[in-house]
Amino acid sequence: MTQPWEALIEGMLEAVLLVEPVQLTVVAANRAAHKLLGVPSHTLPGRSVIDLAAAPEDMFFWEDVAAGLSNNIYSETLLRRADGQAIHVMRRVTLARLDVSTSMYVVAIRDHTDQRQVETELEKLISELRATLESTADGILVTDLDGSIRSYNHLFAKLWGLPEELLTSRNDVGVYAWMDNCMVDASHYNERLAAIRRSPLMEASDVLVLHSGKVLERVTLPQYARGRPIGRVYSFRDISQKLLDQARLQLASKVFEASTDAIFITDEEQRIITTNPSFERLTQFSEIDMLGMSISDFFLDHSNADILKRMLDELALDGFWEGELWNRRKDGHAYLCMISLVRVQNEEGQTIHTIGFFKDRTENYNAKQKIEELAFTDALTGLPNRMLLEERISQSITHASRDHGQFALLFLDLDNFKQINDSLGHPFGDRVLVEVTDRLKKCLRQVDTAARLGGDEFVLLLHQADAGGAEICARRVLADLSAPFNLDGIEFTVTCSIGIALYPDDGTQMQDLIKNADSAMYYVKERGRSDFRFYQRKMNIGLLSRMKIDHAMRQALEHQEFRLHFQPLYCLGSHQIFGAEALIRWHDKELGEISPAKFIPIAEETGLIIAIGNWVMQTAIAQAAAWNKNGRRILISINVSALQFQQANFVESLSNALCDAHLDPSCIELELTESILIRDAQETLKKLDAIARLGVKMAIDDFGTGYSSLSYLKRFPINKLKIDHSFVMNLPKDESDVAIVTAIISLAHALKLQVIAEGVETQEQKDLLNSLDCDQIQGYLIAKAMDPHEFEASFLSGNEERAQSLAS
Repeated sequence: MTQPWEALIEGMLEAVLLVEPVQLTVVAANRAAHKLLGVPSHTLPGRSVIDLAAAPEDMFFWEDVAAGLSNNIYSETLLRRADGQAIHVMRRVTLARLDVSTSMYVVAIRDHTDQRQVETELEKLISELRATLESTADGILVTDLDGSIRSYNHLFAKLWGLPEELLTSRNDVGVYAWMDNCMVDASHYNERLAAIRRSPLMEASDVLVLHSGKVLERVTLPQYARGRPIGRVYSFRDISQKLLDQARLQLASKVFEASTDAIFITDEEQRIITTNPSFERLTQFSEIDMLGMSISDFFLDHSNADILKRMLDELALDGFWEGELWNRRKDGHAYLCMISLVRVQNEEGQTIHTIGFFKDRTENYNAKQKIEELAFTDALTGLPNRMLLEERISQSITHASRDHGQFALLFLDLDNFKQINDSLGHPFGDRVLVEVTDRLKKCLRQVDTAARLGGDEFVLLLHQADAGGAEICARRVLADLSAPFNLDGIEFTVTCSIGIALYPDDGTQMQDLIKNADSAMYYVKERGRSDFRFYQRKMNIGLLSRMKIDHAMRQALEHQEFRLHFQPLYCLGSHQIFGAEALIRWHDKELGEISPAKFIPIAEETGLIIAIGNWVMQTAIAQAAAWNKNGRRILISINVSALQFQQANFVESLSNALCDAHLDPSCIELELTESILIRDAQETLKKLDAIARLGVKMAIDDFGTGYSSLSYLKRFPINKLKIDHSFVMNLPKDESDVAIVTAIISLAHALKLQVIAEGVETQEQKDLLNSLDCDQIQGYLIAKAMDPHEFEASFLSGNEERAQSLAS
């Protein structure tokens, strides 16, 4: 049937798409859109809007849209035509509400090919700016906010002595490495540069000392476009001569006296003429002791003669030397020192001084191995930790990008591991993790890496592995872990869920690969666990959709947008409606009507189900109190989640809600799942007894779909079993379901419990359940779930002949 909006968009000159806001699929498109994209009429509806993206940036844009971050954007992008051609377009995306329950994104698209002429003019402007850049008296380096080099002038290259091959290859990494090697104090230089990059608006001025003897003044200014920082401009000026004129003053007043490094200065013949206070503190030699001593005399020791010779040779050849060697204090104690020697020259190139900087590195040396062990390995399993894993992934990216190779990343999470910790204790769980580690190691080659991120999460890095190799490894891990474990005579099975990301198909950056492998693993968790799956781009859209629903739920709870509907409960013996089950409903102003089957699992996953469950309980009790006034009695059944039941104050909250509403507790029935009852049986029994003492009735929901212990049924103060709709839907045709339902009814009556069947939709189902002595039913055959006013009008509106009876 033609929708009214189709005629509306067909009358528009621009190409228009209507896109569903959660799954991002095209609902409708006009002829102009089909013509612009070069596809036959009526072929766009049903396609994912992501399929039209021609650039990664557009994928990220639609991820933002799915996350609810964007609902009215006008932007330029690329679209892919059917013939493969990428076209420049201007696109406006607007969220529109078509009716009370339907929202869509309206995507208007206009061809923007003429913009190419504007770009030609822009290139001309860039050439003019380049000429301006070269005319300045300073060396200029222009970068973006990430540090990538956008431009520089020839004076910059001259000041730093950049070789011709770096100038022509545009090798940013090579240029920065060259600049690092030029610096006397490269570590401080890089720390300062990192601080500047972290602060886009910072304006700074620094002095840089090069091994060549040059001293450069660097002025750093942010570069703006449209009022926002887009990069940085670094200007460099040679101030060597200026500093040389002030050398003695600077050395005496700043560097020399205040430095924590031990410093000595020699004359042109490398004989020490002065030392600073830190020198005496470190070496125990005073300045008087050192006057006239040569560098060779000071550092010479039988253990470092070769290093000393190489140090002096390189100093004479290159003008600098940096390294570590062992030396002795005046009292004879050895210490490891880090030394930097710099030759200072005058304008004629003659050496006038040698400056030595050194510091004690003995403690660092002694602690180095232990620090590396603590920093890079997991204390429990001995596997590489996240830090070492990231380093190895970075190395793999470097090698793979250079050799056009590939590798695989497997994100592994143990299934239901929390149950082992909760039931057997964390020490036992730690032993399981060690056993898992041993099995993982056997699944890998020597070149591969297994790392533990924390908890029960592991990552496997497979060197030079394609999709086939990753699949073989994943299947081997699943098979090895599924073999039974036996610890302290306890035999059990551990399974895992694995997500796989491949380089470079699923990301070229480390964080993208880990995120995408994690997304794929999460996808496995949602679909039953104990399996593996390769990453697909649409997985991120699904995750963002869940984030969007989670945010919308929190807003709905805050603004009282949830509501309760009530489905009648029917007694087969008295042929009367005796109660109702309270069922939550939610209509979001943007997403429309959202099924509980969709948002309740997300609420349970995030823990929001506790707050939602408390709201349902309080609201249902208040409604029951309103209906039970004036002698009318009706039972209200309330579903309770496992997380809500586990809260320490659950019974107290229930009691307070009953007292606040002045309601007889026997008018409330709590529906509990089997998973609630089997977890920590002793604690559960105490809580159930407390609820029973309040006078509240209890039923086991979805009976037969989980694990039930008959001893628990006998001990727990349960009043009723609810037969799950999955056993009712195929009655009376399915003989197996007939047998199961018959057994449940017989078991319940043997334990003196009542039975109610849900999902009854046909008269045949009702007649069979009646013949099997089922006590109660609910379902569409009786009535659908209604809002409170409709329920009251249908069953409670003063019709005394239809007086409700409570099940005893």
